[in-house]
Amino acid sequence: MTLYLSGLISYLTEKNLLVCSKHCKDAATIALYGIGHDSRIIEPGHVFVCKGAAFKPEFLKSALEAGAVAYLCAESHAAELEAIAPTVPALIATDANLRRAMAEASAYVTGHPDRSLTMIGITGTKGKSTTACMLRAILDGDEPYEKTAIMGSIEVFDGIEHGKPDNTTPEAPELWRHLANAQKCGLTYMAMEVSSQALKYDRTYGLHLDIAVFLNIGRDHISPVEHPTFEDYFASKMKIFDMAKTAVVNRDTEHYEDVMAHVHAAHERNPECCQRVCTFSATNPKADVWADDISSEYGVVSFRAHTPTWTGFLSIPMPGLFNVDNALAAITVASLLGFSGEKLQYPLLNTHVSGRMELIPTKDRKVTALVDYAHNRLAYQKLFSSSSQEFPNYGRYVVLGAVGGKAQERRRDLPEEGSKWADHLIYTTEDPAFDDPAEICAEMAAATPEGASYEIILDREEAIRQAVRLAYADARPSIVYLLAKGDEDFQSICGKRVPWKTDAAVFKAAVRDHEADRL
Repeated sequence: MTLYLSGLISYLTEKNLLVCSKHCKDAATIALYGIGHDSRIIEPGHVFVCKGAAFKPEFLKSALEAGAVAYLCAESHAAELEAIAPTVPALIATDANLRRAMAEASAYVTGHPDRSLTMIGITGTKGKSTTACMLRAILDGDEPYEKTAIMGSIEVFDGIEHGKPDNTTPEAPELWRHLANAQKCGLTYMAMEVSSQALKYDRTYGLHLDIAVFLNIGRDHISPVEHPTFEDYFASKMKIFDMAKTAVVNRDTEHYEDVMAHVHAAHERNPECCQRVCTFSATNPKADVWADDISSEYGVVSFRAHTPTWTGFLSIPMPGLFNVDNALAAITVASLLGFSGEKLQYPLLNTHVSGRMELIPTKDRKVTALVDYAHNRLAYQKLFSSSSQEFPNYGRYVVLGAVGGKAQERRRDLPEEGSKWADHLIYTTEDPAFDDPAEICAEMAAATPEGASYEIILDREEAIRQAVRLAYADARPSIVYLLAKGDEDFQSICGKRVPWKTDAAVFKAAVRDHEADRL
C-alpha cells in the first residue's frame, strides 16, 4: 500500500509531535517510500530528517538532489532550512520532540512492521548478544536464518541485510528498515538488543515489544557523553517495560526490587504493558524458570532447567557459569512462545557466539586463549569469578584496554577488578577514538592497585604476543584473556574504522611462532 505525505502529517499531528507543516498543499499526492537521516543514502521518495550535532544545512541540499520529497526538522533550524529549500514540504517539530517525531515517522513510513513480527527486546549491562544468539538458535531450530531476525552489537540479520552494526540499537530509520525487511522476507521473530542509549534518546520510541527481557544492571556507560549518573542509566533501562506486553526479569539481578517496581508502574500507567511478568534465576527456585546441578568442564556448562511445563538437563558450548543466566533468559522467552524439551536441548548445545567466551587452546593445552567482549566492571566480575572456578590453578595473563571518548570510569574500574584475579595485566590500545591511547593506558596504570603486576604495550599485537610468551614461561597451564574486542577486525581511531587483525588471529600466529622456535 502506498503511503502519502498527508497521512504522515496527520499521524504525527495526532501524536502531538509537530509544531506545524509548511509547503504541503500537494501532500496528498506525494508518495513516501522511505525515511533517513544520512543524506548519503537517501533515495527518491524519502523523507529526510535534519538532525544531529554535526548537521549542516548543505546536507539537506544533498538529500533533495538524491530525491528526498520532504524533510523533518527541529523548530530552531526551520528558518535557515526554509531559506535553502523555500518550496519543499517541511515538517517541523519542537527541538525536544524531534527524535520522537523521527521514530514515529519511521514506524509510519515502513507500515509498522513490528505488529507483524513477534518482537523480543533484550536489555542489560552484559549478556544481551549471547542471550539473543541463544534465543535465535532455539527459535530457528534446524532452519537457521529462516525464522528469526536479529539486531544487536555483533550482528544484524533481517532477511535482506546481514553484517556487523555500527550501534547496538540503530537510529530509528535504520531500526524500522530492518523490521520492514524482516516482515518482507516472511520472518517470524525479531530478537533485538535494546541499549540504554537507544531508550534514553528515543531510538525505540513507538516500538511495541511482545516480550522485554531484563538481564542485569551494573555501573557502566557513566560519562558526560552517555549517562551522567547511574540513576540516569538505570532509569533509561527501565523504559523498556513501557514498550512490552510481557516482562521477563532476572531474579538475581542487583536492584531487583527496584526493577520490579518499574515493571508494576509501567502496567499501572498502561494496562497493555507488562500484563504478564516472568522471572528466571540460576539460584532461586521461587523463580518461574530456574536451574540447579550446574557444572562446567573445559568450555561446556551443563545444568538442569526447571520451567512451568518441563524439567531437563541442558548444555551450552561456552565457558562461563554466568552464561547459565543468559541461557535461562532465552529459555524463559522460548517457553512463553511454546518451546520446551528437545526444542531447547539441541539448539542450545549448538549455539555459537563469535568472540563471546571463545576458548582457543594450544595442542597440548598448555596455553588457552579466552576471547571475550568483556569491557566493564560487571563483565569482569562475572568473567573472572567464573573462569577461576572452571580453570583453577591456572596462570592468568590479561590483555586489556579502555575505549576513548566515553565511559571514563572503565579506566579505573578495569585495573581495579582485573588486578584481583590476574597474575599480570598488559594495558594496550582499544578503540581510542580521538583520545591518545598512551594517555588512556597511563590512567589505567595510575589506577592499578599497589603491588599488582602490569605493563603498557600500546601495540595490541605485541601485547598479545607478550602475554603468550609469559603464559608459556609459567610452569602452570595458563589462560591468556583477550578482552573487549571479541572478533572485531578493526580499531576505532579518529572517527574511522582502521582494519586490524582479530585477537584470535594474533594469538594463533603467536602460538605458531612459539612452537616453530622450539623446533
